[in-house]
Amino acid sequence: MTRYEYGGDEFVFVELAEDMNLESNFRGMAITRKLREKALDGILDICPSNASYMIRVDPDVLSPDQLIQVLKEIEASVSDLEGIEISSRIVDVPILFEDPWTHEALMKFRDRHQDPTVTDIEYAARINGYASKEDFIRAITDYPFLVSMIGFVPGLPFCFQMVNREQQLEVPKYVRPRTFTPERAFGFGGAFACIYPVQGAGGYQLFGVAAAPVFDRDQRLPDFVQTMVFPRQGDIFRYRAIDMDEYEQIQKEVAAGTFRYRTKEICYTPQEVMDDPKKFSGYVLGRLYHD
Repeated sequence: MTRYEYGGDEFVFVELAEDMNLESNFRGMAITRKLREKALDGILDICPSNASYMIRVDPDVLSPDQLIQVLKEIEASVSDLEGIEISSRIVDVPILFEDPWTHEALMKFRDRHQDPTVTDIEYAARINGYASKEDFIRAITDYPFLVSMIGFVPGLPFCFQMVNREQQLEVPKYVRPRTFTPERAFGFGGAFACIYPVQGAGGYQLFGVAAAPVFDRDQRLPDFVQTMVFPRQGDIFRYRAIDMDEYEQIQKEVAAGTFRYRTKEICYTPQEVMDDPKKFSGYVLGRLYHD
């Protein structure tokens, strides 16, 4: 049951589901995109999230009650997701798993971890039922992730794997947060993968480091000409395991200002994903690397 709430005079908060799932995220994406297309006077900002969204409105132009009525009409039009087509980017995101920098950081904070005797990725592999960390890494890289929202800090993508619920990887956050996380650290918390855009605190389990930035304040790189934040809600990320040689090559390209993400455009329906995630994954990987 969708919940509509007021946030003072200027905000409307809408909760589509209490737990994150692909269907609720697709519904939220469809609703907020249709709302943008309407270009209603009085709407100041649209902020989609994992299973909810929030709208900032100028109440002197559009009352929150009027907005809620519009939102309910849009929701009814996408309730079964029939006929909804999503246009997105597929992105190759190179990850150096078990890199020395995040390893150093996570070892410094073992006293804050559920199991101080093992690394984060060893712990995650074990509690998810994998015989080895290599098998666990393959489970991450075999299926793509949907960028379900951007937030926490500028440019941080929350990514939910596009698999059946029983295949979802899940790990708890640290018992107590770290006071240091390296820039571009690849982390996992709950059912969400993320890349930390900048150095800072954090509580997600650390598995590796992204070779390229997702946030470029100075907008030096070609992918950041229009915006300093690369990820967009609705992007499909394929996390690809790389070795140190490729990592260092990408770092040289970043330093030279020539690096570009490998991307392809894709159109798909939510039903394709939910009906057969494995088939959809194969289609995504074929489109990204072979078309």
